[in-house]
Amino acid sequence: MKTAKIIENLTYGDKPAISVLFETENTKEVRILMREGQEMKEHKTSYPITVEIFEGEIDFGVNGEQYIINRGDILSLEGGVPHNLKALKDSIVRLSLSKSDQVNRVIKVAKQ
Repeated sequence: MKTAKIIENLTYGDKPAISVLFETENTKEVRILMREGQEMKEHKTSYPITVEIFEGEIDFGVNGEQYIINRGDILSLEGGVPHNLKALKDSIVRLSLSKSDQVNRVIKVAKQ
């Protein structure tokens, strides 16, 4: 069993803050902290992802369409789908990545 506390040690920065909560046999569980107004520009991954809005509100773009996702919402995307995020409120996002995906890729997107 692995555990993590998604609401401890919250350090927001000038850009979205990325941290690995833990890894399982199949996934990497990542926390993204975003201040209101921060963005992650359009990007895509080769692998499926799952995104949960733990706290806050995100304008989530998929293939040029915008969706407002709120606290408690969860979504999944197949690999290769262009998407972007903009925090409409301070937000805590949980991202589930494939074990084959790279957290450094997410960090690079956050720094753009």
